[in-house]
Amino acid sequence: MEKIRHDLRLSETISPFGVGAIVDVRGESLMAPDTSWWDKKFAQEISCERLMARLGAGGLRQPPTHASRASKNTPALLYWRFPAWRFCERCGKLSILTGKKKGKWENACECGGYLVPMRYVAVCEKGSHVQDINWVKWAHRGHGARTSEKVRHCHDYKSLRFRKLANRGEGLASLVVTCHGCGNARTFAELVTKGALQRDGLYCAGRQPWEPEGSVKKPCPHELIAVQRGATGNYMVERISALDIPEERPQSAEAADKIRGHVYFEKVVTDNGGPQAEMVAGWIADELGVTPETVLAVAAGEETSADEMLLDLKDGEWAAFLKKLGSGRDRTGGDFVVDGRSLEGCSGPQNLLDKIDGIGQVRRVREVRALRGFRRHDADAVLIPSDLGPDRWRWPTYPAIELFGEGIFLRFDEEKLAAWETQPGVQARAGILKKRRIESSWAGRLDVPEPRYIALHTLAHLLIRRLAFASGYASASLQERIYANSDRADKTAGILIYTAAGDAQGTLGGLVRLGDPGKLIPLLVSALDDADFCSNDPVCIESDRQKASQLNLSACHGCALVSETSCESGNRLLDRQLVLGGSDVTGLLDDVLTEVRRS
Repeated sequence: MEKIRHDLRLSETISPFGVGAIVDVRGESLMAPDTSWWDKKFAQEISCERLMARLGAGGLRQPPTHASRASKNTPALLYWRFPAWRFCERCGKLSILTGKKKGKWENACECGGYLVPMRYVAVCEKGSHVQDINWVKWAHRGHGARTSEKVRHCHDYKSLRFRKLANRGEGLASLVVTCHGCGNARTFAELVTKGALQRDGLYCAGRQPWEPEGSVKKPCPHELIAVQRGATGNYMVERISALDIPEERPQSAEAADKIRGHVYFEKVVTDNGGPQAEMVAGWIADELGVTPETVLAVAAGEETSADEMLLDLKDGEWAAFLKKLGSGRDRTGGDFVVDGRSLEGCSGPQNLLDKIDGIGQVRRVREVRALRGFRRHDADAVLIPSDLGPDRWRWPTYPAIELFGEGIFLRFDEEKLAAWETQPGVQARAGILKKRRIESSWAGRLDVPEPRYIALHTLAHLLIRRLAFASGYASASLQERIYANSDRADKTAGILIYTAAGDAQGTLGGLVRLGDPGKLIPLLVSALDDADFCSNDPVCIESDRQKASQLNLSACHGCALVSETSCESGNRLLDRQLVLGGSDVTGLLDDVLTEVRRS
Protein backbone atom coordinates (compact mmCIF):
# COMPACT_ATOMS: atom_id res chain seq x y z
CA MET A 1 0.00 0.00 0.00
CA GLU A 2 1.43 3.38 -1.04
CA LYS A 3 0.93 6.55 0.99
CA ILE A 4 -0.49 9.33 -1.16
CA ARG A 5 -0.52 12.58 0.76
CA HIS A 6 -3.42 14.90 0.13
CA ASP A 7 -5.12 17.45 2.39
CA LEU A 8 -8.87 17.36 3.03
CA ARG A 9 -10.86 19.64 5.29
CA LEU A 10 -11.85 17.83 8.47
CA SER A 11 -15.56 18.31 7.73
CA GLU A 12 -15.12 16.67 4.30
CA THR A 13 -14.20 13.36 5.94
CA ILE A 14 -17.84 13.10 7.07
CA SER A 15 -19.44 14.44 3.90
CA PRO A 16 -18.97 14.40 0.93
CA PHE A 17 -15.76 12.29 1.18
CA GLY A 18 -16.65 9.96 4.04
CA VAL A 19 -16.58 6.18 4.30
CA GLY A 20 -17.47 4.61 0.93
CA ALA A 21 -17.14 7.79 -1.14
CA ILE A 22 -14.95 8.12 -4.22
CA VAL A 23 -12.31 10.86 -3.97
CA ASP A 24 -10.34 12.14 -6.95
CA VAL A 25 -6.82 13.05 -5.84
CA ARG A 26 -4.06 14.04 -8.28
CA GLY A 27 -5.46 11.86 -11.04
CA GLU A 28 -6.02 8.95 -8.66
CA SER A 29 -9.49 7.60 -7.89
CA LEU A 30 -9.64 6.56 -4.23
CA MET A 31 -12.27 5.26 -1.82
CA ALA A 32 -12.28 5.56 1.98
CA PRO A 33 -12.71 2.20 3.78
CA ASP A 34 -14.81 1.79 6.93
CA THR A 35 -13.62 2.75 10.42
CA SER A 36 -12.43 -0.78 11.27
CA TRP A 37 -9.38 0.10 9.14
CA TRP A 38 -8.52 3.15 11.25
CA ASP A 39 -5.63 3.24 13.65
CA LYS A 40 -7.71 4.08 16.72
CA LYS A 41 -4.81 5.46 18.76
CA PHE A 42 -4.59 8.38 16.33
CA ALA A 43 -8.36 8.90 16.11
CA GLN A 44 -9.42 11.22 18.92
CA GLU A 45 -12.54 10.20 20.84
CA ILE A 46 -15.40 12.72 20.85
CA SER A 47 -18.00 12.97 23.60
CA CYS A 48 -21.67 13.82 23.04
CA GLU A 49 -24.11 11.99 25.28
CA ARG A 50 -27.19 13.32 23.48
CA LEU A 51 -26.00 11.97 20.14
CA MET A 52 -24.98 8.56 21.52
CA ALA A 53 -28.37 8.21 23.17
CA ARG A 54 -29.79 8.27 19.63
CA LEU A 55 -27.16 6.07 17.99
CA GLY A 56 -27.06 3.46 20.75
CA ALA A 57 -23.94 1.53 21.69
CA GLY A 58 -20.63 2.55 20.17
CA GLY A 59 -18.22 5.44 20.13
CA LEU A 60 -17.54 8.65 18.22
CA ARG A 61 -14.04 9.21 16.85
CA GLN A 62 -12.59 12.09 14.88
CA PRO A 63 -10.62 11.11 11.75
CA PRO A 64 -6.83 11.45 12.21
CA THR A 65 -5.67 15.00 11.52
CA HIS A 66 -2.39 16.85 11.40
CA ALA A 67 -1.20 20.44 11.38
CA SER A 68 1.20 21.98 8.85
CA ARG A 69 3.14 19.62 6.56
CA ALA A 70 2.82 15.85 6.72
CA SER A 71 5.85 13.59 7.12
CA LYS A 72 6.19 9.95 6.15
CA ASN A 73 4.91 8.70 9.51
CA THR A 74 2.18 11.30 10.07
CA PRO A 75 -1.15 9.64 11.05
CA ALA A 76 -3.61 9.77 8.17
CA LEU A 77 -6.73 8.16 6.76
CA LEU A 78 -6.42 5.09 4.55
CA TYR A 79 -7.88 5.17 1.05
CA TRP A 80 -8.38 2.28 -1.40
CA ARG A 81 -7.71 2.55 -5.14
CA PHE A 82 -11.02 2.24 -6.98
CA PRO A 83 -11.70 1.50 -9.75
CA ALA A 84 -8.69 -0.75 -10.38
CA TRP A 85 -9.21 -0.66 -14.15
CA ARG A 86 -7.48 2.22 -15.98
CA PHE A 87 -6.84 3.24 -19.56
CA CYS A 88 -3.90 5.07 -21.11
CA GLU A 89 -4.83 8.53 -22.31
CA ARG A 90 -2.27 8.22 -25.12
CA CYS A 91 -2.62 4.71 -26.58
CA GLY A 92 -5.94 3.68 -24.96
CA LYS A 93 -4.63 0.42 -23.48
CA LEU A 94 -6.70 -0.99 -20.60
CA SER A 95 -4.93 -2.43 -17.55
CA ILE A 96 -6.09 -3.52 -14.13
CA LEU A 97 -2.81 -2.91 -12.29
CA THR A 98 -0.28 -0.12 -12.49
CA GLY A 99 3.40 -1.03 -12.67
CA LYS A 100 6.00 -0.40 -9.99
CA LYS A 101 9.03 1.77 -10.27
CA LYS A 102 11.60 1.78 -7.48
CA GLY A 103 9.10 0.23 -5.08
CA LYS A 104 6.32 2.75 -5.78
CA TRP A 105 3.25 2.50 -7.93
CA GLU A 106 3.93 4.08 -11.30
CA ASN A 107 0.71 5.37 -12.80
CA ALA A 108 2.05 5.37 -16.37
CA CYS A 109 1.63 3.14 -19.40
CA GLU A 110 4.46 1.40 -21.25
CA CYS A 111 4.13 4.01 -24.00
CA GLY A 112 4.70 6.80 -21.47
CA GLY A 113 1.10 7.96 -21.37
CA TYR A 114 -0.74 8.66 -18.12
CA LEU A 115 -3.23 6.07 -16.82
CA VAL A 116 -6.74 7.37 -16.13
CA PRO A 117 -9.47 5.55 -14.09
CA MET A 118 -12.26 4.05 -16.20
CA ARG A 119 -15.34 6.22 -16.41
CA TYR A 120 -17.91 3.56 -15.52
CA VAL A 121 -18.31 1.25 -12.52
CA ALA A 122 -21.00 -1.26 -11.52
CA VAL A 123 -23.41 -0.46 -8.68
CA CYS A 124 -25.89 -2.84 -7.06
CA GLU A 125 -29.49 -1.59 -7.47
CA LYS A 126 -30.66 -2.20 -3.88
CA GLY A 127 -27.71 -3.64 -1.94
CA SER A 128 -25.50 -0.49 -1.98
CA HIS A 129 -22.51 -2.49 -3.28
CA VAL A 130 -20.06 -1.20 -5.88
CA GLN A 131 -17.40 -2.99 -7.92
CA ASP A 132 -15.24 -2.81 -11.01
CA ILE A 133 -16.74 -3.84 -14.33
CA ASN A 134 -14.89 -6.88 -15.66
CA TRP A 135 -13.93 -5.28 -18.96
CA VAL A 136 -12.33 -8.45 -20.33
CA LYS A 137 -15.55 -10.39 -19.85
CA TRP A 138 -17.75 -7.54 -21.06
CA ALA A 139 -15.66 -6.88 -24.20
CA HIS A 140 -16.07 -10.52 -25.31
CA ARG A 141 -19.85 -10.59 -24.93
CA GLY A 142 -22.56 -8.95 -27.00
CA HIS A 143 -24.47 -9.87 -30.14
CA GLY A 144 -21.45 -10.55 -32.36
CA ALA A 145 -19.65 -12.65 -29.75
CA ARG A 146 -22.35 -15.34 -29.73
CA THR A 147 -21.53 -16.57 -33.23
CA SER A 148 -17.77 -16.14 -33.21
CA GLU A 149 -15.69 -18.98 -31.83
CA LYS A 150 -12.61 -16.76 -31.85
CA VAL A 151 -14.24 -14.11 -29.67
CA ARG A 152 -15.71 -16.56 -27.14
CA HIS A 153 -12.34 -18.21 -26.49
CA CYS A 154 -10.21 -15.04 -26.47
CA HIS A 155 -8.43 -14.35 -23.17
CA ASP A 156 -5.97 -11.75 -24.37
CA TYR A 157 -6.75 -9.13 -21.73
CA LYS A 158 -3.59 -7.19 -22.59
CA SER A 159 -5.03 -6.32 -26.02
CA LEU A 160 -8.01 -4.29 -24.76
CA ARG A 161 -8.16 -0.67 -25.95
CA PHE A 162 -10.51 2.17 -25.00
CA ARG A 163 -11.14 4.72 -27.72
CA LYS A 164 -13.31 7.72 -28.47
CA LEU A 165 -14.33 7.71 -32.12
CA ALA A 166 -14.62 11.21 -33.55
CA ASN A 167 -16.93 10.17 -36.39
CA ARG A 168 -19.70 9.00 -34.03
CA GLY A 169 -20.55 12.31 -32.36
CA GLU A 170 -20.44 13.00 -28.63
CA GLY A 171 -22.75 10.28 -27.27
CA LEU A 172 -21.99 6.96 -25.63
CA ALA A 173 -21.87 5.32 -29.07
CA SER A 174 -18.56 7.11 -29.63
CA LEU A 175 -16.91 5.40 -26.61
CA VAL A 176 -15.68 1.98 -27.66
CA VAL A 177 -13.78 -0.88 -26.00
CA THR A 178 -12.00 -3.05 -28.59
CA CYS A 179 -10.03 -6.28 -28.22
CA HIS A 180 -7.15 -6.26 -30.70
CA GLY A 181 -6.65 -9.98 -30.11
CA CYS A 182 -9.99 -11.15 -31.53
CA GLY A 183 -11.29 -7.94 -33.08
CA ASN A 184 -14.53 -7.70 -31.09
CA ALA A 185 -15.70 -4.17 -30.20
CA ARG A 186 -18.51 -2.82 -28.04
CA THR A 187 -19.78 0.70 -27.38
CA PHE A 188 -20.78 2.15 -24.04
CA ALA A 189 -24.29 2.54 -25.43
CA GLU A 190 -24.63 -1.22 -24.90
CA LEU A 191 -23.32 -0.89 -21.33
CA VAL A 192 -26.04 1.31 -19.86
CA THR A 193 -29.16 -0.37 -21.22
CA LYS A 194 -31.49 -2.01 -18.70
CA GLY A 195 -30.30 -5.47 -17.65
CA ALA A 196 -27.15 -5.18 -19.79
CA LEU A 197 -24.65 -6.43 -17.20
CA GLN A 198 -26.82 -9.33 -16.14
CA ARG A 199 -27.24 -10.45 -19.77
CA ASP A 200 -23.45 -10.39 -20.08
CA GLY A 201 -23.03 -12.65 -17.03
CA LEU A 202 -21.81 -9.96 -14.61
CA TYR A 203 -23.25 -10.31 -11.10
CA CYS A 204 -22.92 -8.45 -7.80
CA ALA A 205 -20.07 -9.63 -5.56
CA GLY A 206 -22.00 -8.49 -2.47
CA ARG A 207 -19.20 -6.45 -0.89
CA GLN A 208 -17.41 -3.11 -0.88
CA PRO A 209 -14.10 -2.73 -2.80
CA TRP A 210 -11.95 -2.77 0.36
CA GLU A 211 -13.55 -5.93 1.80
CA PRO A 212 -11.74 -9.23 1.09
CA GLU A 213 -13.41 -11.74 -1.23
CA GLY A 214 -13.94 -14.31 1.53
CA SER A 215 -15.98 -11.88 3.64
CA VAL A 216 -19.24 -12.52 1.72
CA LYS A 217 -21.50 -15.01 3.54
CA LYS A 218 -24.23 -15.21 0.86
CA PRO A 219 -24.52 -13.88 -2.70
CA CYS A 220 -26.31 -10.59 -3.35
CA PRO A 221 -29.61 -11.16 -5.23
CA HIS A 222 -29.82 -7.66 -6.71
CA GLU A 223 -28.95 -6.68 -10.26
CA LEU A 224 -25.89 -4.67 -11.26
CA ILE A 225 -26.14 -1.53 -13.34
CA ALA A 226 -23.37 0.54 -14.93
CA VAL A 227 -23.08 4.14 -13.72
CA GLN A 228 -20.59 6.93 -14.19
CA ARG A 229 -17.85 6.87 -11.59
CA GLY A 230 -18.51 10.43 -10.42
CA ALA A 231 -22.32 10.30 -10.37
CA THR A 232 -23.79 11.88 -7.21
CA GLY A 233 -26.20 8.96 -6.75
CA ASN A 234 -23.27 6.61 -6.14
CA TYR A 235 -22.98 7.90 -2.60
CA MET A 236 -25.86 9.10 -0.42
CA VAL A 237 -24.57 9.78 3.06
CA GLU A 238 -26.71 9.39 6.17
CA ARG A 239 -25.40 11.57 8.94
CA ILE A 240 -26.86 12.75 12.21
CA SER A 241 -25.95 15.85 14.19
CA ALA A 242 -26.75 17.20 17.62
CA LEU A 243 -26.15 20.42 19.48
CA ASP A 244 -24.23 19.84 22.69
CA ILE A 245 -26.64 21.45 25.13
CA PRO A 246 -27.82 20.78 28.66
CA GLU A 247 -30.83 18.55 28.03
CA GLU A 248 -34.00 20.13 29.36
CA ARG A 249 -37.26 18.40 30.20
CA PRO A 250 -40.10 19.40 27.86
CA GLN A 251 -42.77 21.60 29.40
CA SER A 252 -45.41 18.92 28.81
CA ALA A 253 -43.44 16.42 30.91
CA GLU A 254 -43.12 18.92 33.78
CA ALA A 255 -46.85 19.70 33.56
CA ALA A 256 -47.65 15.97 33.64
CA ASP A 257 -45.59 15.58 36.84
CA LYS A 258 -47.52 18.44 38.50
CA ILE A 259 -50.83 16.86 37.46
CA ARG A 260 -49.85 13.47 38.87
CA GLY A 261 -48.79 15.12 42.12
CA HIS A 262 -52.12 16.94 42.62
CA VAL A 263 -54.15 15.82 45.59
CA TYR A 264 -57.28 15.18 43.47
CA PHE A 265 -55.52 13.29 40.65
CA GLU A 266 -56.38 9.82 42.05
CA LYS A 267 -60.10 10.68 41.85
CA VAL A 268 -59.76 11.36 38.11
CA VAL A 269 -58.01 8.01 37.61
CA THR A 270 -60.54 6.11 39.76
CA ASP A 271 -63.59 7.44 37.91
CA ASN A 272 -62.01 6.24 34.62
CA GLY A 273 -63.45 8.86 32.28
CA GLY A 274 -66.83 9.28 33.96
CA PRO A 275 -68.67 12.57 34.68
CA GLN A 276 -66.97 13.00 38.06
CA ALA A 277 -63.54 12.68 36.39
CA GLU A 278 -64.37 15.51 33.96
CA MET A 279 -65.49 17.77 36.81
CA VAL A 280 -62.39 17.09 38.95
CA ALA A 281 -60.13 17.44 35.89
CA GLY A 282 -61.58 20.93 35.43
CA TRP A 283 -60.64 21.85 39.02
CA ILE A 284 -57.07 20.60 38.53
CA ALA A 285 -56.78 22.37 35.17
CA ASP A 286 -57.88 25.72 36.61
CA GLU A 287 -55.43 25.45 39.49
CA LEU A 288 -52.40 24.41 37.39
CA GLY A 289 -53.08 26.51 34.28
CA VAL A 290 -53.56 23.59 31.87
CA THR A 291 -56.54 22.29 29.88
CA PRO A 292 -58.97 19.64 31.23
CA GLU A 293 -58.14 17.52 28.15
CA THR A 294 -54.48 17.45 29.23
CA VAL A 295 -55.43 16.24 32.71
CA LEU A 296 -57.66 13.49 31.31
CA ALA A 297 -54.93 12.42 28.87
CA VAL A 298 -52.41 12.08 31.71
CA ALA A 299 -54.92 10.08 33.74
CA ALA A 300 -55.52 7.76 30.79
CA GLY A 301 -51.79 7.40 30.16
CA GLU A 302 -52.09 8.85 26.64
CA GLU A 303 -49.58 11.66 26.93
CA THR A 304 -46.19 11.31 25.30
CA SER A 305 -43.67 10.01 27.82
CA ALA A 306 -40.66 12.09 28.73
CA ASP A 307 -38.29 9.33 27.66
CA GLU A 308 -39.84 9.26 24.19
CA MET A 309 -39.64 13.03 23.94
CA LEU A 310 -35.97 13.09 24.88
CA LEU A 311 -35.12 10.57 22.17
CA ASP A 312 -35.84 13.24 19.63
CA LEU A 313 -32.83 15.52 19.60
CA LYS A 314 -34.73 18.57 18.43
CA ASP A 315 -37.27 18.36 21.25
CA GLY A 316 -34.51 18.60 23.84
CA GLU A 317 -32.89 21.48 21.96
CA TRP A 318 -36.18 23.34 21.73
CA ALA A 319 -36.74 23.08 25.49
CA ALA A 320 -33.18 24.32 26.14
CA PHE A 321 -33.63 27.31 23.83
CA LEU A 322 -36.92 28.28 25.50
CA LYS A 323 -35.23 28.28 28.90
CA LYS A 324 -32.44 30.51 27.58
CA LEU A 325 -34.86 32.96 25.91
CA GLY A 326 -36.55 33.66 29.21
CA SER A 327 -33.28 34.26 31.09
CA GLY A 328 -31.98 37.41 29.37
CA ARG A 329 -28.22 37.85 29.34
CA ASP A 330 -26.52 34.45 29.58
CA ARG A 331 -23.55 34.42 31.95
CA THR A 332 -23.29 30.65 32.39
CA GLY A 333 -20.33 30.05 30.07
CA GLY A 334 -19.64 26.62 28.61
CA ASP A 335 -20.47 25.47 25.09
CA PHE A 336 -24.07 26.70 24.99
CA VAL A 337 -24.40 30.44 25.54
CA VAL A 338 -27.60 32.18 24.37
CA ASP A 339 -28.72 35.74 25.19
CA GLY A 340 -32.52 36.04 25.16
CA ARG A 341 -33.71 39.28 23.54
CA SER A 342 -37.11 40.93 23.79
CA LEU A 343 -38.85 42.73 20.93
CA GLU A 344 -40.27 45.33 23.30
CA GLY A 345 -39.57 48.79 21.94
CA CYS A 346 -38.26 47.43 18.64
CA SER A 347 -39.41 49.31 15.54
CA GLY A 348 -40.56 47.49 12.43
CA PRO A 349 -43.67 46.20 10.64
CA GLN A 350 -46.24 45.25 13.26
CA ASN A 351 -47.41 42.28 11.19
CA LEU A 352 -43.90 40.84 11.52
CA LEU A 353 -43.30 41.75 15.16
CA ASP A 354 -46.61 40.18 16.22
CA LYS A 355 -45.58 36.80 14.83
CA ILE A 356 -42.13 36.67 16.49
CA ASP A 357 -42.19 35.57 20.12
CA GLY A 358 -38.49 35.84 20.94
CA ILE A 359 -34.96 36.15 19.58
CA GLY A 360 -31.86 34.42 20.89
CA GLN A 361 -28.32 35.56 20.16
CA VAL A 362 -26.40 32.27 20.22
CA ARG A 363 -22.93 33.41 21.29
CA ARG A 364 -21.46 29.91 21.45
CA VAL A 365 -22.72 26.51 20.42
CA ARG A 366 -21.02 23.15 19.95
CA GLU A 367 -22.29 20.77 17.29
CA VAL A 368 -21.26 17.15 16.82
CA ARG A 369 -21.82 15.50 13.44
CA ALA A 370 -21.54 11.75 12.97
CA LEU A 371 -21.69 9.49 9.92
CA ARG A 372 -24.08 6.58 10.40
CA GLY A 373 -23.59 5.04 6.99
CA PHE A 374 -24.35 5.44 3.31
CA ARG A 375 -26.47 4.13 0.46
CA ARG A 376 -25.79 3.82 -3.24
CA HIS A 377 -27.95 4.47 -6.30
CA ASP A 378 -31.34 4.31 -4.55
CA ALA A 379 -32.68 6.07 -1.46
CA ASP A 380 -34.38 2.78 -0.49
CA ALA A 381 -31.20 0.73 -0.84
CA VAL A 382 -29.62 -1.06 2.12
CA LEU A 383 -27.81 1.22 4.58
CA ILE A 384 -24.13 0.27 4.77
CA PRO A 385 -22.85 1.13 8.27
CA SER A 386 -19.70 3.22 8.69
CA ASP A 387 -18.09 0.34 10.63
CA LEU A 388 -17.97 -3.09 8.93
CA GLY A 389 -15.45 -4.63 11.32
CA PRO A 390 -16.00 -7.67 13.56
CA ASP A 391 -16.91 -5.46 16.55
CA ARG A 392 -19.65 -3.52 14.73
CA TRP A 393 -22.46 -5.42 16.47
CA ARG A 394 -21.03 -4.83 19.96
CA TRP A 395 -19.26 -1.47 19.80
CA PRO A 396 -19.24 0.27 16.40
CA THR A 397 -17.07 3.31 15.70
CA TYR A 398 -18.77 6.28 14.05
CA PRO A 399 -16.70 8.95 12.25
CA ALA A 400 -17.52 12.27 13.91
CA ILE A 401 -16.37 15.87 14.11
CA GLU A 402 -17.08 18.62 16.61
CA LEU A 403 -17.67 22.18 15.50
CA PHE A 404 -17.90 25.41 17.47
CA GLY A 405 -19.85 28.38 16.26
CA GLU A 406 -22.51 31.04 16.75
CA GLY A 407 -25.97 31.78 15.46
CA ILE A 408 -29.42 33.37 15.65
CA PHE A 409 -32.51 31.69 17.08
CA LEU A 410 -36.03 32.84 16.22
CA ARG A 411 -39.15 31.69 18.05
CA PHE A 412 -42.53 32.33 16.41
CA ASP A 413 -45.86 32.92 18.14
CA GLU A 414 -47.60 29.55 18.44
CA GLU A 415 -51.13 30.96 18.67
CA LYS A 416 -50.85 33.02 15.47
CA LEU A 417 -49.06 30.24 13.62
CA ALA A 418 -51.71 27.69 14.60
CA ALA A 419 -54.51 30.03 13.47
CA TRP A 420 -52.82 30.59 10.10
CA GLU A 421 -52.16 26.94 9.31
CA THR A 422 -55.80 25.89 9.86
CA GLN A 423 -56.92 27.86 6.78
CA PRO A 424 -58.22 25.55 4.00
CA GLY A 425 -56.04 27.18 1.32
CA VAL A 426 -52.93 26.74 3.45
CA GLN A 427 -53.73 23.10 4.19
CA ALA A 428 -54.42 22.38 0.53
CA ARG A 429 -51.12 23.95 -0.56
CA ALA A 430 -49.11 21.93 1.98
CA GLY A 431 -51.12 18.83 1.10
CA ILE A 432 -49.51 18.79 -2.35
CA LEU A 433 -46.07 18.23 -0.81
CA LYS A 434 -47.40 15.79 1.80
CA LYS A 435 -48.74 13.54 -0.94
CA ARG A 436 -45.55 13.72 -3.02
CA ARG A 437 -43.37 13.04 0.01
CA ILE A 438 -45.27 9.81 0.72
CA GLU A 439 -44.86 8.72 -2.90
CA SER A 440 -41.18 9.65 -2.99
CA SER A 441 -38.30 7.34 -2.09
CA TRP A 442 -37.00 10.19 0.11
CA ALA A 443 -39.99 10.01 2.48
CA GLY A 444 -38.04 8.51 5.39
CA ARG A 445 -35.35 11.19 5.18
CA LEU A 446 -37.60 14.26 5.14
CA ASP A 447 -39.74 15.98 7.76
CA VAL A 448 -43.50 15.91 7.35
CA PRO A 449 -44.26 19.03 5.25
CA GLU A 450 -47.00 20.52 7.38
CA PRO A 451 -47.68 24.22 6.66
CA ARG A 452 -45.56 25.60 9.51
CA TYR A 453 -42.56 23.52 8.48
CA ILE A 454 -42.68 24.62 4.83
CA ALA A 455 -43.13 28.30 5.76
CA LEU A 456 -40.38 28.41 8.40
CA HIS A 457 -38.04 26.31 6.25
CA THR A 458 -38.48 28.69 3.31
CA LEU A 459 -38.03 31.71 5.57
CA ALA A 460 -34.77 30.22 6.87
CA HIS A 461 -33.49 29.94 3.29
CA LEU A 462 -34.46 33.52 2.50
CA LEU A 463 -32.71 34.74 5.64
CA ILE A 464 -29.55 32.72 4.88
CA ARG A 465 -29.35 34.34 1.45
CA ARG A 466 -29.67 37.80 2.99
CA LEU A 467 -27.25 37.09 5.87
CA ALA A 468 -24.60 36.05 3.36
CA PHE A 469 -24.42 39.72 2.31
CA ALA A 470 -24.41 41.19 5.81
CA SER A 471 -22.62 38.74 8.13
CA GLY A 472 -19.27 38.22 6.43
CA TYR A 473 -19.93 34.48 6.09
CA ALA A 474 -20.49 32.81 2.74
CA SER A 475 -23.90 31.22 2.21
CA ALA A 476 -22.34 27.73 2.23
CA SER A 477 -20.90 28.42 5.73
CA LEU A 478 -24.36 28.94 7.23
CA GLN A 479 -26.52 26.06 8.47
CA GLU A 480 -30.19 25.78 9.36
CA ARG A 481 -32.07 23.83 11.99
CA ILE A 482 -35.86 23.90 11.73
CA TYR A 483 -38.10 23.34 14.76
CA ALA A 484 -41.63 23.07 13.35
CA ASN A 485 -43.92 20.32 14.62
CA SER A 486 -47.56 20.63 15.63
CA ASP A 487 -48.10 16.96 16.54
CA ARG A 488 -46.00 17.13 19.73
CA ALA A 489 -47.26 17.70 23.24
CA ASP A 490 -44.84 20.65 23.16
CA LYS A 491 -45.46 22.23 19.78
CA THR A 492 -42.40 23.79 18.20
CA ALA A 493 -42.18 26.80 15.89
CA GLY A 494 -38.73 28.28 15.38
CA ILE A 495 -35.55 28.35 13.33
CA LEU A 496 -31.86 28.36 14.17
CA ILE A 497 -29.36 29.74 11.67
CA TYR A 498 -25.79 29.16 12.72
CA THR A 499 -22.27 28.72 11.49
CA ALA A 500 -19.81 26.20 12.84
CA ALA A 501 -16.16 25.55 12.05
CA GLY A 502 -14.25 22.35 12.74
CA ASP A 503 -10.79 23.90 12.46
CA ALA A 504 -11.24 26.75 14.97
CA GLN A 505 -12.38 27.15 18.57
CA GLY A 506 -15.21 29.46 17.59
CA THR A 507 -16.11 32.17 15.12
CA LEU A 508 -15.87 35.95 14.85
CA GLY A 509 -19.28 37.16 16.01
CA GLY A 510 -20.69 38.23 12.64
CA LEU A 511 -23.98 36.41 13.18
CA VAL A 512 -24.39 37.26 16.86
CA ARG A 513 -24.08 40.97 16.08
CA LEU A 514 -26.89 40.68 13.52
CA GLY A 515 -29.07 38.86 16.05
CA ASP A 516 -29.79 42.17 17.76
CA PRO A 517 -33.52 42.86 17.13
CA GLY A 518 -32.74 46.31 15.77
CA LYS A 519 -30.61 44.73 13.02
CA LEU A 520 -32.46 41.43 12.53
CA ILE A 521 -35.93 42.85 11.82
CA PRO A 522 -34.70 45.02 8.88
CA LEU A 523 -32.79 41.98 7.57
CA LEU A 524 -35.96 39.88 7.68
CA VAL A 525 -37.85 42.59 5.78
CA SER A 526 -35.06 42.73 3.19
CA ALA A 527 -35.14 38.93 2.84
CA LEU A 528 -38.88 39.03 2.17
CA ASP A 529 -38.44 41.87 -0.31
CA ASP A 530 -35.75 39.86 -2.17
CA ALA A 531 -38.09 36.89 -2.45
CA ASP A 532 -41.11 38.91 -3.52
CA PHE A 533 -39.85 38.86 -7.09
CA CYS A 534 -37.82 36.02 -8.59
CA SER A 535 -35.87 36.36 -11.83
CA ASN A 536 -37.79 33.28 -13.02
CA ASP A 537 -41.22 34.77 -12.32
CA PRO A 538 -43.99 34.36 -13.32
CA VAL A 539 -42.95 30.75 -14.03
CA CYS A 540 -41.56 30.19 -10.53
CA ILE A 541 -44.35 31.76 -8.46
CA GLU A 542 -47.01 29.93 -10.48
CA SER A 543 -45.23 26.58 -10.30
CA ASP A 544 -46.10 23.72 -7.98
CA ARG A 545 -43.63 21.08 -9.21
CA GLN A 546 -39.93 21.89 -8.98
CA LYS A 547 -36.73 20.10 -7.84
CA ALA A 548 -36.22 16.31 -7.64
CA SER A 549 -39.46 14.33 -7.18
CA GLN A 550 -41.25 17.70 -7.52
CA LEU A 551 -40.76 18.28 -3.78
CA ASN A 552 -40.66 22.07 -4.13
CA LEU A 553 -43.52 24.33 -5.10
CA SER A 554 -42.72 28.01 -5.80
CA ALA A 555 -38.99 27.91 -5.07
CA CYS A 556 -35.99 27.84 -7.39
CA HIS A 557 -32.32 28.88 -7.64
CA GLY A 558 -33.33 32.45 -8.37
CA CYS A 559 -35.17 32.99 -5.10
CA ALA A 560 -35.05 30.37 -2.34
CA LEU A 561 -32.45 27.63 -2.86
CA VAL A 562 -29.17 27.68 -0.92
CA SER A 563 -26.13 25.40 -0.81
CA GLU A 564 -27.30 21.82 -0.23
CA THR A 565 -24.81 21.47 2.61
CA SER A 566 -26.64 24.30 4.40
CA CYS A 567 -30.09 22.71 4.19
CA GLU A 568 -31.44 19.91 6.38
CA SER A 569 -33.58 18.58 3.52
CA GLY A 570 -31.28 18.98 0.54
CA ASN A 571 -33.20 22.00 -0.83
CA ARG A 572 -36.57 20.23 -0.68
CA LEU A 573 -39.96 21.17 0.86
CA LEU A 574 -39.87 24.89 -0.02
CA ASP A 575 -42.62 27.26 -1.14
CA ARG A 576 -42.59 31.07 -1.33
CA GLN A 577 -46.38 31.23 -1.49
CA LEU A 578 -46.73 29.90 2.06
CA VAL A 579 -44.51 32.77 3.22
CA LEU A 580 -45.57 35.68 0.99
CA GLY A 581 -48.97 34.48 -0.20
CA GLY A 582 -50.40 33.73 -3.63
CA SER A 583 -53.62 33.91 -5.56
CA ASP A 584 -55.25 31.03 -3.64
CA VAL A 585 -53.30 30.98 -0.38
CA THR A 586 -52.53 33.38 2.47
CA GLY A 587 -48.85 33.49 3.39
CA LEU A 588 -47.59 33.44 6.97
CA LEU A 589 -46.06 36.90 6.45
CA ASP A 590 -48.49 37.98 3.76
CA ASP A 591 -49.09 41.56 4.98
CA VAL A 592 -45.54 42.50 6.00
CA LEU A 593 -44.36 43.96 2.70
CA THR A 594 -47.70 45.68 2.12
CA GLU A 595 -47.36 47.45 5.50
CA VAL A 596 -43.75 48.43 4.77
CA ARG A 597 -44.59 49.88 1.36
CA ARG A 598 -47.54 51.86 2.70
CA SER A 599 -45.37 53.44 5.37
